[in-house]
Amino acid sequence: MISKIKYSAQKSMSFGFSDSLNTKHPLYILTNKIAWDTFDNNFSKHYYQDNGRPAKPIRLMVGLLILKHLRNLSDESVVEQWSENVYYQYFCGLEEFVSVSPCASSELVHFRKRIGESGMELIFQESILVNGDDSDESHVNVDTTVQSKNITFPTDTKLKKKVINKCLEIAKKESLQLRQTYTRTLKKLFVDLRFSKHPNNRKKARKAKRRVRTIAGRLVREFKRLLPEDSAYLTQLALYEQVINQKRNSTNKIYSLHEPEVCCISKGKEHQMYEF
Repeated sequence: MISKIKYSAQKSMSFGFSDSLNTKHPLYILTNKIAWDTFDNNFSKHYYQDNGRPAKPIRLMVGLLILKHLRNLSDESVVEQWSENVYYQYFCGLEEFVSVSPCASSELVHFRKRIGESGMELIFQESILVNGDDSDESHVNVDTTVQSKNITFPTDTKLKKKVINKCLEIAKKESLQLRQTYTRTLKKLFVDLRFSKHPNNRKKARKAKRRVRTIAGRLVREFKRLLPEDSAYLTQLALYEQVINQKRNSTNKIYSLHEPEVCCISKGKEHQMYEF
């Protein structure tokens, strides 16, 4: 059931937080810029009006979600810090300081499921509109040089495993009849690859790596025979073949199947020699 608790607007308060908070604090300024009524009007339809236990106020839950993303916190952390931070409580619509947790962290999960993907998009849109004229920019420049890439070592068996999985997905999508899918064989090989650096497992792991590479090559060659010459998958197969054949000293190595353009650059810095 939707909560019956209503919070008064902060601008008209004459007691509590309004007398003690710094009006130049970023959260204080942001609080009075967000159109909180928009969330109440859009999210109230997800609640029963007169049935069930009263839910937490929509303003509180939306405020916690925004704070979570602003400060890059987990659900547990934002709930814990809320009871210690007066600006967090003011941001969520409270008039006086409360020393107890606003809700269980699991309630944020339930609230996200309740409002769905469209509700999260609405929160994101409103947070963009707060920027005023800057939100109308058609292009945004983002520096991603410090963003780590999801890559693996170019001769690692994980890349061959991804190649095999991609080939099997193509076979299922195109209803191709393969001579062998190697499902049971691969399951055993991946078990043999566990703890490959242990002295007792090195010989078995090296043998399993060679076998996985052989299977990946067989599947790629079989697909090249089965698919027509004008197939849209030929570019992918060429990429897979390059991954299978690349060595440690090869040039233009592939580090990631979903981002084949990723390359390795040497930064010359002591704490991190290379960047991808």
